[in-house]
Amino acid sequence: MSGKATRIELWQWRTPQMRAFHLGWMAFFACFFAWFAVAPLMPLVRQEFGLTPDQIANITIAAVAVTIFGRLLVGPLCDRFGPRRTYAGLLLLGAVPVFGMALVQGYGSFLIARLAIGVVGAGFVITQYHTSVMFAPNVVGTASATTAGWGNAGGGAAQAVMPLLLAGLLALGLDHRVGWRVAMVLPGVLMVIVGILYWTFTQDGPEGDFRASHARIAVRGGGKPGGWSTFRQAARNYRVWMLFVTYAGCFGIELFVHGVAASYYVDRFGWNLRSAGLAVGAFGLLALFARALGGLTSDRLARRQGLLSRARLLCALMLCEGIGLLWFSNARDAGTAVTAMLAFGLFTHMACGATYALVPFIDRKALGGVAGIVGAGGNVGAVAAGFLQKYTGSVQHTFMALGGFVIAGSLCALAVRFSHEHVADEERRYQEALQQGRAAPALAID
Repeated sequence: MSGKATRIELWQWRTPQMRAFHLGWMAFFACFFAWFAVAPLMPLVRQEFGLTPDQIANITIAAVAVTIFGRLLVGPLCDRFGPRRTYAGLLLLGAVPVFGMALVQGYGSFLIARLAIGVVGAGFVITQYHTSVMFAPNVVGTASATTAGWGNAGGGAAQAVMPLLLAGLLALGLDHRVGWRVAMVLPGVLMVIVGILYWTFTQDGPEGDFRASHARIAVRGGGKPGGWSTFRQAARNYRVWMLFVTYAGCFGIELFVHGVAASYYVDRFGWNLRSAGLAVGAFGLLALFARALGGLTSDRLARRQGLLSRARLLCALMLCEGIGLLWFSNARDAGTAVTAMLAFGLFTHMACGATYALVPFIDRKALGGVAGIVGAGGNVGAVAAGFLQKYTGSVQHTFMALGGFVIAGSLCALAVRFSHEHVADEERRYQEALQQGRAAPALAID
């Protein structure tokens, strides 16, 4: 609890907690924008390289598969080296393959570039980790969900902005084979700028740099904190794997939609790139408020009904998401499809927020490992959806099957239980945070 913020001062920059809050969502926005910047341009890429449906499915899988390993890695790295160093390094190194996209010449090089870019999706874990160590239990769900939601909006922004940017470049006289490559420079530049800002203006925790605190622990004979020991500790906790499954069923679906939905609207309903990009962009931009709403609702329910209400909320949200997916997969016209997509998208984003509103309470001593494993679950879900698409040969049938899987996966949320001692300890921490919050000046969100 030492130094953690008990309220969210939304328009504040002077405190390290709020700098981590704002730069956390900015960093993940840049990562998510770069991650899916090429997705709405895929019809052009498909035409230029003569890609087959099987190759398209491989590219979709590659875009999210490597992120599994990235997310498993950055959690322990945050425990060991701190989120500041880990995030700045990821942003600056991750910009290299984004710029490299301009040099691809065929299916093989495009697949490799797409695979390398997928590593930047690991930024989500760092954002969640940083907000979890900066904010107290009474607001950590809201803080984590808001930073992740605003960051996730980078995917929606990419769907809407990249086709418009390409249209502008074509209007200037560039050939479309050159135009989409030049457009990929924008997300690379954005990542470099945010990486420098993150290194300059953030700190690891409320009390400063992790290296200094780790050195103090080592002097007292406590060994080196963090690293793979936290990962192993997290992996032994069954609750982590229950949330692994639930996150596969919400964030995994979100990733799959970002990867295939634009092409789905073009192929199934005959839309042009701009219209399809705007529709899928609206799905992504739901993250601006829906994910935060999931975290906020989880915090408010916990205030009234205790820790277990967070798990019950997650189950209900995923159940609604699954029903919405079934509706979307059976839509026969574009208008109904867009309506259904926005409906299930609302519950998808809220479920993502509700999942990570639970993460800080699973095991405080292995936070990096918990955040990394659960985050990787989202990408495992997206990869599984990609293989399912290859098996069925139909995006529509894939969405239908995913609806059933999400409904079944919602039961995993109910399996997240806690001992009486664990609940009592978290309740004590929660009441401490509330008392500190009442003593603090009124801020923007309480």
